[in-house]
Amino acid sequence: MSSILEVKDLSKNFGSHQAVNQLNLNISPGECLALLGPNGAGKTTTVEMLEGLQTPTSGTIKIFGMELKQNRDTILEKIGVLLQETYLYKKLTVRETLALFASFFKHSLPVEEVITQMQLNDKADVRLEHLSGGQRQRVYVGCGLINEPKLLFLDEPTTGLDPQARRSIWEMLKAIKRSQRSILLTTHYMDEAEALADRVAIIDKGTIIAQGSPKQLIKDTCGEQALLVTFKEDNPQKLLQIKDQITWFRDSVQSGSTYEINITHTANQVGELLRCAESLNYGIDQLHIRNSTLEDVFLKLTGRSIRDE
Repeated sequence: MSSILEVKDLSKNFGSHQAVNQLNLNISPGECLALLGPNGAGKTTTVEMLEGLQTPTSGTIKIFGMELKQNRDTILEKIGVLLQETYLYKKLTVRETLALFASFFKHSLPVEEVITQMQLNDKADVRLEHLSGGQRQRVYVGCGLINEPKLLFLDEPTTGLDPQARRSIWEMLKAIKRSQRSILLTTHYMDEAEALADRVAIIDKGTIIAQGSPKQLIKDTCGEQALLVTFKEDNPQKLLQIKDQITWFRDSVQSGSTYEINITHTANQVGELLRCAESLNYGIDQLHIRNSTLEDVFLKLTGRSIRDE
């Protein structure tokens, strides 16, 4: 099977509002695809259609080579879903919760096996209400894996967790990938997408506007590094002269007294800026170079930070 999931010309209208517009994407076996987009971009609607929770206005969804519309029950038996907000009865223990979810499927993994996989052996008989946020999230992931799905939908799997708990979930998801399961991930954490995703698809206004590996998207969209420069004084006239002489610096973004610009040829561009500033007797107070990130890609393509939602 070349694709676990294949979406063609998917659209969804709510009255006169088109939430998703002719969207196309696919996921290969063992691949993690991160779907990123601001609120209102159509991301949630898209995922809900793929999970069978929303009916498309037009277009096709194929999962495991079968059309979702005609084979919904069969497909739902073979996928796993972790919703952004999961509310389970917290008086049940970890073991009881997983056993309950196992009862929903014709085929399920042994509960004890999932408890071990989720590293919850010492918490198996503890009620959910007494677990930490990270431990509870591992239970939710276990519920999504109980039917041994070939495709797992993860909606904001680490929101609200502390850094250590987030890293623990990441390692767990990497192990799931190594078992050749496919993952569709939505997240607001760009470092999470970079750490887990083989490919990233950015959706805006109901359409995929860019997709590729995190590394390739960063390189093609922003350049591999960003230059931050702070001048010793605020001199608009000299700054205009620099922008007049250095065309690439015209795209710099001002934040307070610091100017930031993505660069591709680091040594040459830094040298050019230093020589120009020296010739104008315009002192540089600080100069810092950092690696570009998916956050830079998102900002450049959508015009806003993903945290501006």
